[in-house]
Amino acid sequence: MEPRKVDEIIRLFPCFSYLSAQDWAQADTIRVAPSTLHPIAEGHYLKHAIFVLSGCIRIYKIGASGREVTLYRVRSGECCVLMMASILGETPYEASVQIESETDIALFPVEPFRKWMHDVPSVRKFIYRQFMDRFIHVSALLEQIAFGSVQERVAAYIMQRHEERGSDSEWIVLTHEQMAVDLGTAREVVSRMLRSFAQEGAIIVRRGKIAVADTGKLTSYASPL
Repeated sequence: MEPRKVDEIIRLFPCFSYLSAQDWAQADTIRVAPSTLHPIAEGHYLKHAIFVLSGCIRIYKIGASGREVTLYRVRSGECCVLMMASILGETPYEASVQIESETDIALFPVEPFRKWMHDVPSVRKFIYRQFMDRFIHVSALLEQIAFGSVQERVAAYIMQRHEERGSDSEWIVLTHEQMAVDLGTAREVVSRMLRSFAQEGAIIVRRGKIAVADTGKLTSYASPL
């Protein structure tokens, strides 16, 4: 691998700074886009450990009814812990992947990666920390689904996306269907709640986008995700 690419990976993942030149010779980087065809879905056996350098991928589950629920997103400097569990346990992958934007990823073959988990403390510590962070996130998601009202969940979701949006735009580009998938509920439920928020003056809804009109009012409806 080119030294420039090695430096980029180490900048985002310092845990790999201890790898040898021979280790880096087995690594690769690729760029994927939403249109890129890939085999990673439930039941797939992974051949590489994947680490995101830039962009975003969505990790989701599909229920028996066909409804999707978003578990989490993997962004720059992160990895998918379900992929790590699959690789380390030598089991099929338990989720599916959607590439949401043009994404650069680093690839390491699974066999040397398993060895690094045993031999390189910095790699092991990073992966365990990722497991803990995701566990906390998914636990909060399950708690919201089980105990949170739809009003709280939708309001908290909009506030989260509002904070993540680019500073050059007041609009959150988002469809009712996308929100329903992320929240694990029905589109009709989301649409009804958005109409209620708009009537109260908390948000402005346009086709395919939402803007927060009254942050205080929307926050009063929300509980943290």
